[in-house]
Amino acid sequence: MSHFDTLITNIGQLLTMEGSGPAKGEQMKKLPVLENAAIGLKDGKIAFIGTNEEAKGFRADQVIDANGKLVTPGLVDPHTHLVFGGSREHELALKQQGVPYLEILKRGGGILSTVRATRAASEEELFEKAKFHLDRMLSYGVTTVEAKSGYGLNEETELKQLRVVQRLQQEHPIDLVSTFLGAHAIPPEHKDNPDEFLERMAALLHTIQKEELAEFVDIFCETGVFTVEQSRAFLQAAKSLGFAVKIHADEIEPLGGTELAVELGAVSGDHLVGASDVGIAQLAKSNTIAVLLPGTSFYLAKEKYARAREMIEAGASVALATDFNPGSSPTENLQLIMSLAALKLNMTPEEIWHAVTVNAAYAINRGEEAGRIAIGRKADIVIWDAPNYAYVPYHYGVNHVHMVLKEGKVVVKKGGYDVNVSLS
Repeated sequence: MSHFDTLITNIGQLLTMEGSGPAKGEQMKKLPVLENAAIGLKDGKIAFIGTNEEAKGFRADQVIDANGKLVTPGLVDPHTHLVFGGSREHELALKQQGVPYLEILKRGGGILSTVRATRAASEEELFEKAKFHLDRMLSYGVTTVEAKSGYGLNEETELKQLRVVQRLQQEHPIDLVSTFLGAHAIPPEHKDNPDEFLERMAALLHTIQKEELAEFVDIFCETGVFTVEQSRAFLQAAKSLGFAVKIHADEIEPLGGTELAVELGAVSGDHLVGASDVGIAQLAKSNTIAVLLPGTSFYLAKEKYARAREMIEAGASVALATDFNPGSSPTENLQLIMSLAALKLNMTPEEIWHAVTVNAAYAINRGEEAGRIAIGRKADIVIWDAPNYAYVPYHYGVNHVHMVLKEGKVVVKKGGYDVNVSLS
């Protein structure tokens, strides 16, 4: 007779997200579902997957009755700007009045407002603020998060942000993946010489590598920020040091950032709202994952969204993320992003679940650890107050989480959560 630490029984629908590699194109439309299922957990890992009938003879220290609910892997958010100082709610009224972003910037707002607040904040203040946001993400069923720097735009503050992420990885239940985005914008002191600024950020890579502060390097390739040529040189320098690379690409205009992501073998190309037909075709033939951020288009009241349908039909692998940040997507709610993907990107429920689990995991090089329920993997599991997988993106604007288990331990329960649970 098998004995488990925890046995979850009476699962109505179980999404294991089984398969190999990220789901691409047609694969995203297929979602195997186990019904009347059960799973057993041992030492923080998945030890059994089967039917509820098979589980009737098992013993466990803790039995969780899912009562016919949906059970899935923990969600993965592969694009966030987690660590920052201050907030920008005062800018909303200006946007509503039609004040252009450049005018807001001139008045002391925009990204430079966040840069000033982040530079002024202590490491402890940034830690406590980021922890608050991580707690909220966990409450929404997210168990793995990518976190970027990029609000320092100088050596001292960029390192400060990255060290906060490093500490959070050690102290918070959520698994964190760190990305250096020093090339997020051009600071005022370098507005006349962006190449000099990029040289300084490239030089900082050695310290980041030595202290193991980041796994990825990213850059914002866009009109008014960094060109394709500058982005290529910067990311090639990062790759030569052993970093994996990502790129903020074609958010507004089709500069060729999508094509650059493919050329460089970037793990992901993010935003891609303005991706060209050529870029989408190249993306579909590559291993680069398209990380789409519909929350940003929604919050900025844009009519144009990334062409998810064309990408999937072409055969690309698509993931979804919040783009959590204080200026263009101030939300920790990945469930809301799932609804926006249905309503604004015309993605099916099956495609959406791939995009927030297995594909999102591969978009941050965690495909072998997160995003799937499989024997031997971490028991990162969400039990949903939902009867089936289509219900979560359909019923928008609320938190459907019933319970979250991180490495087999309950860390969220019915809207109340305990992020101080030790995972050691």
